[in-house]
Amino acid sequence: MVRPKVCVLRTAGTNCDKETAFAFAKAGAEADLVHVNSLVSATIDLHEYSILAFPGGFSYGDDIASGKVFANELRCKLGEELREFVKDGKLIIGICNGFQILVKSGLLPGNDLLKQETSLIINDSGKFESRWAYLKTKNNCVWTKSLPKVIYLPVAHGEGKFVAKDKKTLERLKKNKQIIFQYCDADGEFAGYPENPNGSTDHIAGICDETGRILGLMPHPERHVLRQQHPRWTQNKKNMEGDGLQIFKNGVEYAKKHFGEA
Repeated sequence: MVRPKVCVLRTAGTNCDKETAFAFAKAGAEADLVHVNSLVSATIDLHEYSILAFPGGFSYGDDIASGKVFANELRCKLGEELREFVKDGKLIIGICNGFQILVKSGLLPGNDLLKQETSLIINDSGKFESRWAYLKTKNNCVWTKSLPKVIYLPVAHGEGKFVAKDKKTLERLKKNKQIIFQYCDADGEFAGYPENPNGSTDHIAGICDETGRILGLMPHPERHVLRQQHPRWTQNKKNMEGDGLQIFKNGVEYAKKHFGEA
């Protein structure tokens, strides 16, 4: 059986790498935990993998701003490798701190210069928000194929408010259908706090690049791959797996189809 290879990239402060690797393994992939130094030193070749995952946590202690140090390291030390990886049509996902890294490295929303155009800043509440949230989904992305219109995932962040550098950038995201997840209530309606836990512009919880192959989101799909991870799982007899698992399955199926083992 073909099992696509996933590079789950970690560094000091990353703490969701094992959960992310488990989610990919559950979805049918072979996931390796790789320290960024192994890529920088070329001990491990990024191009052996068909999926690159940036898990959650507090990379480098979130010094300066969440994900900023790691993002600078990627851009300065691995910029060409990342450009080639994207050019080859491979997949990238960034979750929570990983999403912060993707936007601050310029990989999202995506441009040739890896220039930052959006950010994730301190929550409007001024505090760390840890709860479950409903998300309205869009299926115009490799990672979100066949997802229900509304899914339920946990959030855990202090800097999750999505903002764009200007109105033009936000309009481009809308025009290109790059807004993939938005905070909502159980009925799929937009609402303020606490349904929108951080005050994100247009309730944005996740975006993709123009190709639909690079996805970043603040909520944690790797924390809801098993039905038992749902806070009311004993009452829910309908769903036999967690809402987040399909996201990983979509990435793995795409990689199988386009890249085989790697």
